Amino acid sequence: MEATTIGIDLAKSTFHLVGMDRRGKVVWRKALARRQVLEFLARLKPAVVGMEACATAHYWGREIQKLGHEVRLINPSFVKPYRKGGKNDFNDAEAICEALSRPTMRFVEVKSLAQQDMQSLHRVRQLVLKQRTQTANQLRGLLAEYGLVTRRGITALRRAVAAWSDEPQRLTALMGQLAAANLEMLAGLERQLKELDRRIAQACRADERCRRLAEVNGIGPVTATAAVAKIGNARQFPNGRALGAFWGIVPGQHSTGGKTVLGGISKHGDRYMRTLLIHGARAALRVAARQRDPRSLWATRLKLKSGANVAAVALANKNARVIWKLLTSGERFRPQPPATEAERAQTAQRLASEKRAGRRVAVRLEHELKI
Repeated sequence: MEATTIGIDLAKSTFHLVGMDRRGKVVWRKALARRQVLEFLARLKPAVVGMEACATAHYWGREIQKLGHEVRLINPSFVKPYRKGGKNDFNDAEAICEALSRPTMRFVEVKSLAQQDMQSLHRVRQLVLKQRTQTANQLRGLLAEYGLVTRRGITALRRAVAAWSDEPQRLTALMGQLAAANLEMLAGLERQLKELDRRIAQACRADERCRRLAEVNGIGPVTATAAVAKIGNARQFPNGRALGAFWGIVPGQHSTGGKTVLGGISKHGDRYMRTLLIHGARAALRVAARQRDPRSLWATRLKLKSGANVAAVALANKNARVIWKLLTSGERFRPQPPATEAERAQTAQRLASEKRAGRRVAVRLEHELKI
């Protein structure tokens, strides 16, 4: 009997495949070498092929789609509950088939080559940033053992080492040579980082979707290209809140007995995207107090009421929803116009009533916005 659903447990050299018919019965099991997988699938009739969204899954997804099969990638955490018995490769492949059959299962979209290229560029940039931080911190730690402490920043570190190298009583000859080699390594990493940023900016200008995203306050070329590389057109998400939950910037929820408790953000999903969105929101908050559009007024009021960290996360969540809307609809970002005189008068009246109630936030907001 022919298999309509195929589960593949990916590996480095030996792949394990399980085929199920329409009734969910296992009709065959195969253990194939890497070079045999595509040859075997090419001989089968089109079926639904499922894999865990792990290393090399997107490559295999693109190759299997060329053979006429429908490919669905599943988060590994969603597959685990369907595994029966002990953990082995065939049980994992069978669990993937079981997960594929669930009508409410959520899937990961297979990345295109363009998305894969852009994500690779971001991964290399992320590594260079990490290496630059590690190199600078190591040098700071070594210098501290000689009683030499510098201000924050690589520029301050470079100037301090140059000054100390001319003072033998403060820095030995060997340590001076090591510090110079360390600074040379830092300079090379900074050149790499500038080149990667140039490539990202060029890719942002070349992609119409990225250009539309970069028009939003708090989203620049790095965040825009990373978002497109991660989610493409975002049509796999039903709404903007689902995208925010995917990136872990929505409140964690614990509900029971009719009582709902919301905590801090869940921090699920891609940490890199979450970091970019929140850092971008912090930059937008710095200029929000000088603007008069409703979005900036909302962000400034929240910053004064709940603090900069809460406001930055809230603005990042709002930007995630804007990203979903722009990518799914193909529209351009339309900034809200500045508040009218009537709206400003209404805001001033509300602030006056809050001041009479003794709310310190209203006084601070009135001073900040100069209403």
